[in-house]
Amino acid sequence: MSRSLKKGIYVTPSLEKKVMALRQSGKATDVVVKTWARDCTIFPDMVGMKFAVHNGKDFVTVLISEDMVGHRLGEFAITRKFQGHAKKGKISKLYGFSGRFLQE
Repeated sequence: MSRSLKKGIYVTPSLEKKVMALRQSGKATDVVVKTWARDCTIFPDMVGMKFAVHNGKDFVTVLISEDMVGHRLGEFAITRKFQGHAKKGKISKLYGFSGRFLQE
């Protein structure tokens, strides 16, 4: 469910200060901003900047583009690692197929 328009977008105040300070100093494209604020909404001043967003284990570098405005930072730092589907094992060798259900 989306956030109410009456409330407006949610931006972490400390992150907003960092973005504005980097924009004014002219170093916005050079510096990677490290943040744990996955729930922060991406606003237009962030376009072109790099953020290191925490995914629970380490930091994932995200380059903000125009298409990302309005989304959350956490949407671009995946928290789960897909290990692949189960490999063929003893059941496939025994029954001649790798399916989950036995064919009779």
